[in-house]
Amino acid sequence: MAENNETTHKSENNPDLSEAREHFRSARKEMRKSIEALIPAGFLERRRAARKEFLLGLRKMVDAAIERVEK
Repeated sequence: MAENNETTHKSENNPDLSEAREHFRSARKEMRKSIEALIPAGFLERRRAARKEFLLGLRKMVDAAIERVEK
């Protein structure tokens, strides 16, 4: 655990690594924009709705499991 904190601390103090991280963040943003440009307009909304329904289903399963354990 201490090694991980030491690595994080070193990278924060190294301007080259900080700049590299910023380039990676920018690349990720641009890649996402390019992919979104390829996808039909309604797809992202439907994907969000599907994700929400999936998570609601998981919630119901967890609630049922909790009720079963409590009995």
